[in-house]
Amino acid sequence: MSSLRELQSSGAVEETRVVFQCVHQGVSAVSDALQLVEKIRSGLKPLEEKILGHPYLHALEGGHVALDSLKVFAGQQHHIISSDLRSIALVLSREGTRPSRHFLMNVLQGEAAALDALHAFAEALGLNISDLEVFEPLPAAHAYCAFVAWLALYGSDAELAGALLVNFPAWGANCGRMRAALHEKYGLAPSALAFFDLFADMPSFEQEAVAIMQNALDRGLPARLIDRAARMLQGYELMFWDAMAGVAGARLDRGE
Repeated sequence: MSSLRELQSSGAVEETRVVFQCVHQGVSAVSDALQLVEKIRSGLKPLEEKILGHPYLHALEGGHVALDSLKVFAGQQHHIISSDLRSIALVLSREGTRPSRHFLMNVLQGEAAALDALHAFAEALGLNISDLEVFEPLPAAHAYCAFVAWLALYGSDAELAGALLVNFPAWGANCGRMRAALHEKYGLAPSALAFFDLFADMPSFEQEAVAIMQNALDRGLPARLIDRAARMLQGYELMFWDAMAGVAGARLDRGE
C-alpha cells in the first residue's frame, strides 16, 4: 500500500495511464516531431507503394489512356485545386497568428500557381475553364479535397502540415511520371506540363513542417491527430488514382 501511495504522489500512475490510453488509441505517446514523422512514414509505406506503383501510371506510360480520360483528369484536378486553394486560405485565417503562417502562405501561393498551370494543361487538351467547370466531381477523386477542407475547418496547422509532408512526395513522384509520359507518348509540349513540373520539382519543406508539428505537440496537440490526418489523406490519394484508373479502364489488380 505504501508503494502505491508513493507512486500516486509522484504522478507515475497518471503518467502510466496516459501512455496506456495512447496505446489503446493506436498511437504511442510521442513528443518529438521527427520521431513522429518517421513512425508515420513507416506505417504508411505499404500505402505509398500502392500509389507509386499505380496501374493508371503504367497505362499512361504505355499510351493506353485515351484523350477523353486525360480530360477527366484535368477536370477533377480543377475541382480539387480550386477547393484546396480556398481550404488553405481558411486554415491561414484560423492559424495566421502562429509561426506556421509563412508555410501556409507558401502553400496558398503554390495552389494558386498550380491552378493557373492546370488551365494551361487543359488548354492543350482542348478545354477551357468553362469546360472544366461542367465536369462532375467523382466521389472517389473528390474525397481528397473534401478532407483537406475538413482539416481547414476543424483541424490544426500541424495536422495539415504533417499530412502534406507525407502526401506531397508521392503525388510529386507520380506527377513526374505523368510529365514524362505525356511528353513522350502523347506529344504534349513542356509548356503545357508546368502543372506537373510544380509538384514533381517541389523543393523539400520537411524542416518547416516538422517545426510546425513540434510547436503543436509542445502546446498539447495529441500526436495521434497528426498521424490520423496523414493516414486519411494518403488513403484519399490512393482513391484518386483508383478513380482515374476506373475512368481510363486500367485494371486494378493488386492481389487484394
